[in-house]
Amino acid sequence: MAKLYFKYGAMGSSKTAQALITKFNYEERGMKVWLIKPSIDNRDGADIIKSRVGLYAHSSAIDKSDDIFEKFLPSRTDVDVIIADECQFFTEEQIDALRKIVDEYDIPVLCFGLRTDFLSHLFPGSKRLFEVADSIAEIKTICECGSKATVNARLDSDMNVVTEGSQVMIGGNESYIAMCHKCWREKIRAQRAKRQ
Repeated sequence: MAKLYFKYGAMGSSKTAQALITKFNYEERGMKVWLIKPSIDNRDGADIIKSRVGLYAHSSAIDKSDDIFEKFLPSRTDVDVIIADECQFFTEEQIDALRKIVDEYDIPVLCFGLRTDFLSHLFPGSKRLFEVADSIAEIKTICECGSKATVNARLDSDMNVVTEGSQVMIGGNESYIAMCHKCWREKIRAQRAKRQ
């Protein structure tokens, strides 16, 4: 019986690399993968999923207004598994559509993404996955202090931690760093003290 999987981690935890390795493993066994990502993630091109270690693959870009279930139906006989990267940017309705595919077509769906934003608030797609996924697993990474990283700290051009702004800002290592919660709070506290 197929399941809906959510594999989450902080920035730099190898989520995308693991998604692409999983795709390779399925294809190596002759299975057909529908690789998808939200169109808002256009860092490497609208239809490219690329990891920091250089792995990449072509994917289908899903717009915020797309009905994933309707996009899936025409090719349902040619899909053995769905792998979704950056799933935190999907809407709750799109996550529900992935859940529906699992339930109605017995096709496994593996979602990879962030749990929270730069202020440690859940993304809508991640929140819905926590509510409806059959399997939830954390992909761990570490802070520069050696502790487990849980916060996706957003950085400005001077490498200061940003504490306000819109939830979504697409960026990579130049804009974000994974930190433990303690280091994140201490860095914010030190920045505020310096301004006074």
